[in-house]
Amino acid sequence: MTIQDSFKTALNGLKTNKSRSALTILGIVIGITAIILMMSIGQGAENLILDEIGGLGAETVVVRPGREPSGPSDFGETLFADSLKERDVEALSRKSNVPHLVRIMPALIVPGAVSYEGETYRPTILGASVDFFSDTFDAYVEKGVAYNDADIKQNASVAVIGSKVAEELFGFSDAVGENINIKGRKFRVVGVFQERGQVAFFNIDDLVLVPYTTAQLYLLGIDYYHEIITKVDDPANVARTVRDIELTLREVHNITNPDDDDFFVVTQEGIVKQVQTIIGALTIFLSSVVAIALVVGGIGVMNIMLVSVTERTREIGLRKAIGATDKDIISQFLFEAVTLTALGGIIGIILGATFSMIASIVLTRVYDLNWAFTFPVSAAALGLGVSALVGLVFGIYPARQAAKKSPIEALRYE
Repeated sequence: MTIQDSFKTALNGLKTNKSRSALTILGIVIGITAIILMMSIGQGAENLILDEIGGLGAETVVVRPGREPSGPSDFGETLFADSLKERDVEALSRKSNVPHLVRIMPALIVPGAVSYEGETYRPTILGASVDFFSDTFDAYVEKGVAYNDADIKQNASVAVIGSKVAEELFGFSDAVGENINIKGRKFRVVGVFQERGQVAFFNIDDLVLVPYTTAQLYLLGIDYYHEIITKVDDPANVARTVRDIELTLREVHNITNPDDDDFFVVTQEGIVKQVQTIIGALTIFLSSVVAIALVVGGIGVMNIMLVSVTERTREIGLRKAIGATDKDIISQFLFEAVTLTALGGIIGIILGATFSMIASIVLTRVYDLNWAFTFPVSAAALGLGVSALVGLVFGIYPARQAAKKSPIEALRYE
């Protein structure tokens, strides 16, 4: 019996019980659909995050306090670390210490809301420099002016706000010159950013910038910074600058052993690797969980094939009586199992791609994210291969059971 004959016989067997065949492959369809969906969303999330990171620019180097996180439990320690202070900014600003550094800005995150005459809004509030922000993220003041270094040195209570913040608090009125309230302190709005949207990790339209000295003294009451953002003169000098920053800060902090560092330096390349590692690990973990559905589906296939073998006992006996070998019987039932699960894999791939496209459209239009649909070709090939393998593995036992039947006893079976 040729492979083509075995394939035709298998298809005829599946067509005879269409409803049962459809229910049999349901577990396979669900498993493959979930895998395609998760891998597609994982790739989309990775592309989105990497695009946002790309907004920082390859020449941007960020210094953060505390030990470099090696796991989820370390992020809390980093969040509350207080090792970066003004002395560090002064040391890094010296050309003799870090010759390729062209700009430096301490930054602080201020939790809380902003209010104006009874209207309250919760934007992202940062203590930072407008000039550095504009130069790094191409976010410029459209109305009014930006506060300057003199305002930063004088701890001035001034603010530059995003277009959405201005709309939420002031409506169609001019925000420039008005006073907003942040944590019980009045800040005069001196400028409004042009509408810019999401850039790197910030939504410029939803941002409130105040001098970092003012945020440090009046809003947070601390003497340290949450991070120090620097800019290198050329991306080619990033690695050398990272080394200079580490040596300078170790000298300032009296650290002789690099293992005792109470700070860590992050570059765009480092962030990209971290993001790829995290998303890759999550995708593998979730796909492994979903793989359970494939095992359950495989068990379902085996059970149904055993039922099919029992129902077709007389057919098996008749085929053996006219010369079919054990190999022919095994081939027939294996082809049925593999065809069944492969069909489930194809349906799962189609459904997974469809749901992924729908998810990307929803995320783009509803949540205003720059989410591009990606079809994971490797996952589709893997899904099809795995589904066929499931059919092969879980089809062997029923096929062998069919081949073991005696032709005489099989023909007598009622």
